[in-house]
Amino acid sequence: MNLILKTHTTYTVDEAKARMERYCAYQERCHKEVHQKLKDMRMIPEAIDQIIHHLLQHNFLNETRFSQAFARGKFNHKKWGRNRIIRELKLRDISAFNIKIALKEISEDAYLGTFEALVEKRLEQLSNESNLLKKKKKLADYLLYRGWESQLVWEQVGKIN
Repeated sequence: MNLILKTHTTYTVDEAKARMERYCAYQERCHKEVHQKLKDMRMIPEAIDQIIHHLLQHNFLNETRFSQAFARGKFNHKKWGRNRIIRELKLRDISAFNIKIALKEISEDAYLGTFEALVEKRLEQLSNESNLLKKKKKLADYLLYRGWESQLVWEQVGKIN
């Protein structure tokens, strides 16, 4: 019986910097993700601080840029509403200032247009539902889960007959 012992790779600060530069260049990252990645690499706290400082100094890490890209991407691809985007950004410890800047990435016309399209698509999926109350509940749950504002959702639900 062969036992394979898993050895943990250790990194010098320079190796870790190079890895984190590639990690951040591949996709926008927030401080929390980078910090966790460095902890997973078993870096000591002093090295983590030094590497994060290096990444910030050389513009590999920028929370404003991250939050803008995050908001744009989640809205355009996953059709998330503002509430969900805000909740997810807060989960990543993004400041209120950066969240406000990120939400400016979504134009009001595009926002309402996407909402309307999402409502139509979901109503089409629910066309077989004969119980009107169930249909309204399913639509509301779907939209609220995706983070759309409750006043918008209930306004749409009220139009269903």
